[in-house]
Amino acid sequence: MEKQTSAKQEVTPYARAVVGVLFASICFGFVPYFSRGLTDQGLAPYAVAFYRYILAAIVLLPALLLHRSNWREIVWGIGAGAVMGLGWVGYVSALETVPASTVGVLYMTYPVFTIAIAWALFGDQPTQRSLVAAGLIIIAAIIAGSPASVPPDQIPTLLVSLAAPFGFGFGICVLVHRLSRIAPLARIASISLGSVIGLAPLILSSEVVEIIPQGGSDWFLIAGIGLVTALIPQLVYTVYSPVIGATRTAVIGSIELPTMFAVGILAFGEVVTWAQAIACALVLGAIALTQSRSTQTVTTVISKKPNR
Repeated sequence: MEKQTSAKQEVTPYARAVVGVLFASICFGFVPYFSRGLTDQGLAPYAVAFYRYILAAIVLLPALLLHRSNWREIVWGIGAGAVMGLGWVGYVSALETVPASTVGVLYMTYPVFTIAIAWALFGDQPTQRSLVAAGLIIIAAIIAGSPASVPPDQIPTLLVSLAAPFGFGFGICVLVHRLSRIAPLARIASISLGSVIGLAPLILSSEVVEIIPQGGSDWFLIAGIGLVTALIPQLVYTVYSPVIGATRTAVIGSIELPTMFAVGILAFGEVVTWAQAIACALVLGAIALTQSRSTQTVTTVISKKPNR
């Protein structure tokens, strides 16, 4: 009887962690809803990106100050955040005109960039399985972004949107190789602050109408993109990802892509083509195939305990 009770006590935290990671991943998938809602109201894409990161940067600033002695790591985090924030502008810009499902598939190419950057900058040799997974993701991106799947005039926009997965790939590499000594909340804070700093010049040089919401519904969308798609899921990942491990977190986290598809269908009335469905299946298969760090998300790496 005592053994059964003990087993239940062990299962409950694990099950709670699975639900938490699932919830966080679904939250990330709602980015297109809030993003397109704001750009439709006239906000510039870089303003949308700024509002996504500013709340986390402010709320978690005390965590960064507590670890100010690790200033070298913090500088790396700020630099990575700047790259990620600027890259995210391309993602938001694409969501203005391109179906969310197509942009989502292109966004999920970040493991490919992670492998390439880790290999080129940090000497991190990719495994055979990660290379196979990268190949599947590249095929998926070609299918989703080919002239047969999207109008030719949208292809340049899709190419620009690749700045986002590049930024995420760079961020993962920095988190793995440079930020492992500081606490998870400090990692989130440094990345968020870096994104705000990187986007600040664009904000300061803009017209007021491009960066300030005009109505109450706009502020609701800003709160949503800052809380629902950033701060809350990041904190949930930080708590629950270590419980189930990086591999299971990456696999469960892949629900983000089907969530983007669902948002496109239900919120924007988009029709998913066979090409998009095949591309989605290839990406999900690639994530399930490999257990390498190339499938880790930024938040998966952030949640790891610091190395001392």
